[in-house]
Amino acid sequence: MTDDQEITFRSDVTVELVRASASDADVIFAARVSTAGEQSLEDVDSDAERSTGLVNYLMRERHGSPFEHNSMTFFVRAPIFVWREHMRHRIASYNEESGRYRQLEPVFYVPNRERAVLQVGKTGAYEFLPGSVEQYDLIDAEMRDSCATAYRSYLRMLEAGIAREVARMVLPVSIYSSAYVTLNARSLMNFLSLRRKAEGSHFPSYPQREIEMVAERYEEEWARLMPITHAAFVKNGRVAP
Repeated sequence: MTDDQEITFRSDVTVELVRASASDADVIFAARVSTAGEQSLEDVDSDAERSTGLVNYLMRERHGSPFEHNSMTFFVRAPIFVWREHMRHRIASYNEESGRYRQLEPVFYVPNRERAVLQVGKTGAYEFLPGSVEQYDLIDAEMRDSCATAYRSYLRMLEAGIAREVARMVLPVSIYSSAYVTLNARSLMNFLSLRRKAEGSHFPSYPQREIEMVAERYEEEWARLMPITHAAFVKNGRVAP
């Protein structure tokens, strides 16, 4: 393996907000059109207390459509096993890099020692606990070795003239992939309700840690863009309207 193809191991994800048209005012004018018609676009921010009350009402009563008139686009780099879970949410637009058209970079996910790795209990009623030093040593050694072996096999097939779409089949799901993800606040609330374990959730969720890392960054950016809407989401038990 050449120096410029040195394998990189990471234990994080990249989530960057690259474009957004999203504010609490988008929710308010969309909701007020039912009674104000074309005048709904006027003075949407003039009464903060009234606006907060309206957003809370919409969230509490689950009037969801006013939360759809906004857009956020993120650039996300995460392991493929995270993308498998993420793309089950069919309420976003995705464009992902292609292993058919480019050589995939040797970047692989290996969990750090803060990641709980022991599953205790039965499905639906289990928790994850930290492992021993020996278990973390085993995870680290085996994952690094298997990823390196797989990537060398991948390169040998490419060098032999085998198509990228065939050679990539040898790679593990811990390899990183990148994509743009575009969604609105209502879609994001659905995602967060399922992919974050948070205090005060009316319906508790038990996400895999790696996709929760993505969800945490989404929520951080969304809360900054739409603080009234985010606060109403939290106040009403983190239930998507």
